[in-house]
Amino acid sequence: MITKNKTVHISDIFKNNCLADGNNKEVYKKALFFDLEHYVYKKPICVGVFGCGYYNEELSQIELTQYMIENEEDANEILKLAEKYFCKAKNELNKEYVVTFSGNNDFTMINYLFEKNNIDIKVNEYFKSVDLQKEYEKISGKCIGLKNLEKIFSIPRETELISGATLAKTFAKIIKDNEYFERMPEEKVEKILSYNEQDVTSLFYIMVNWYEFTKNIKKEDCK
Repeated sequence: MITKNKTVHISDIFKNNCLADGNNKEVYKKALFFDLEHYVYKKPICVGVFGCGYYNEELSQIELTQYMIENEEDANEILKLAEKYFCKAKNELNKEYVVTFSGNNDFTMINYLFEKNNIDIKVNEYFKSVDLQKEYEKISGKCIGLKNLEKIFSIPRETELISGATLAKTFAKIIKDNEYFERMPEEKVEKILSYNEQDVTSLFYIMVNWYEFTKNIKKEDCK
């Protein structure tokens, strides 16, 4: 199992720009920013990469954690680590929200595998869900992908894009061949982790700059 922890420094945050929950403009302080890379074949098979982060107000930085499987045995271990992460986030760090982009896919995936492994957590019930894709659709009338939303928010995509099909094939090989990971180039592993990292950090940047980039969007402008 690869475990990677990283911090990303954050400059000034202007509360009035942040996506709010009712009158609460500090949701970002109580939120997890969550994204999975996974393998599904007819039904969920495994989480390939678990990526999650939160804002550390005291240090003005995102605390990012990633787990990536290296073999079939890790498919169960990554779920145990995810359970511990969510429990700590709720019970020790007092996190209340989980922020995703098109999160139903990730929730369906991890909730199914949690239940299969007798882990009694439904992530989108354990935390209050904020789906940025749905939030954008509410104001624009458009369903948009994360990469296009990043462009609207002037977030540079510094990592090479990877298709879901490519990721699924990679995780399928890891599950079926316990020596496959050892043969994978280090550059490919870093590419996958960096791709997931950017997905997670983009969620944060979109949330804290929400009204700056969406204040002039109206449904009638989107045809």
